[in-house]
Amino acid sequence: MSDEHPENGDERPSTDPERHGSGGDGRAPVLEADENGQAEIEEARERERETATVDLGASVGQRFRAAVTGAGLVITLLSIVSALVIGAMIIALSDDATRESLGYFTARPSDTFANGWAIISGAYSAMFRGAFAGTGPLSETLVAATPLILTGLAVAVPLRTGLFNIGGEGQMVVGGTVAGFLGFAFVGLPMIIHLPLALLAGAVAGGLYGWIPGILKARTGAHEVISTIMLNNIALLTLAWVLTTELFRRPDRLDPISRPVQDSALLPQFTPTLRVNVGLIVALLLAVAIFWMMERSTTGFELNAVGLNPHAARTAGMNPGRSIVTAMSTGGLLAGAAGAAVVLGVQGRITDGFSAGLGFEGITVALLGRGGVGGTVAAGLLFGSMRSGGRLMQAETGIALDLVLVLQGLIIVFIAAPGLVRAIFRIRAAGAGSGQITKGWGS
Repeated sequence: MSDEHPENGDERPSTDPERHGSGGDGRAPVLEADENGQAEIEEARERERETATVDLGASVGQRFRAAVTGAGLVITLLSIVSALVIGAMIIALSDDATRESLGYFTARPSDTFANGWAIISGAYSAMFRGAFAGTGPLSETLVAATPLILTGLAVAVPLRTGLFNIGGEGQMVVGGTVAGFLGFAFVGLPMIIHLPLALLAGAVAGGLYGWIPGILKARTGAHEVISTIMLNNIALLTLAWVLTTELFRRPDRLDPISRPVQDSALLPQFTPTLRVNVGLIVALLLAVAIFWMMERSTTGFELNAVGLNPHAARTAGMNPGRSIVTAMSTGGLLAGAAGAAVVLGVQGRITDGFSAGLGFEGITVALLGRGGVGGTVAAGLLFGSMRSGGRLMQAETGIALDLVLVLQGLIIVFIAAPGLVRAIFRIRAAGAGSGQITKGWGS
């Protein structure tokens, strides 16, 4: 590995006095550089403390509470409120009776307000009932939230390292395809072997697909946004092709659909009448593991340090290239697990487009969660409830399910502009606690 790009290699700074010379106290200058690097990292961490709800040296319990209610909670909640208000305006304007009453608003304004309130309250009430009113809606919320939690974490981990993983869709497709193939290709295996094997294979396949943009970034400097977008297309088009082959396609069907997954590889449901399954437990366990890795392990410390200041991290003896590969591979593993959860837990077969944009939606989940593990899990549950409730809203009021996507987009717009939210609600910056989630496009 050349000396011109030390961040791409595995070598740490040498402490050989003959190579670097020595200071007046006999220490090699690189040791002083290490101390300077640590100082720069601590300065960056100190800047984070200004907007964090808990000190970065706090206990694991304090860190967990901070992850759930983390920095930017006020801005996040007010962003959701702002999005719901604008969504209410869109709902009112889409109603024929409300628009008609606007024609004589000056004569009888009460008609406009009454019609608007009726359609808005009916829509939001249906959305809430469709997400939480009973075991059935709650089950559907958790089913929708399971892959969103995993794809959100697939974006959140690289974000903490200063990377933007837009490849969750492709990584999810690869993971789900591999898990589904093992699910129907192996016959006669007991569930205790077949199910973990299919799940693990899907996660590893996604991790390997995430490793590709990571190694490209670390070794050549290729921007992860460009490479992951291209890899998304490759995965989606490859899936469309393999479903036409005899190896995958169901023999009695002409449309692109795979053979059904064996019962021994299906994620068990909690009850026979509800679709929520063990995939939810897998997602939450992975979230706990990622929380521990990012907050308590040496690997997590290095990932955070590289995200804060890669130059200082390199000076302190860390390897930014290795951290980049680790972050992207971990993100791919989580997205691959999301694909496996969908194929083995919900669909029971591989279909063209089974990912349904969940990999891209994970980006909004991670941004709403501000890159934190607890925040990402909470955002996944929120978006899952909106997906589940939106179906009942459409059935009862006729309002298109696309309104859910509009609300999600508005939430992210407001979160991305905390100054606007503070101006609207007249909040001082010190009380908002908004922090930088990731670096810019060119970092």
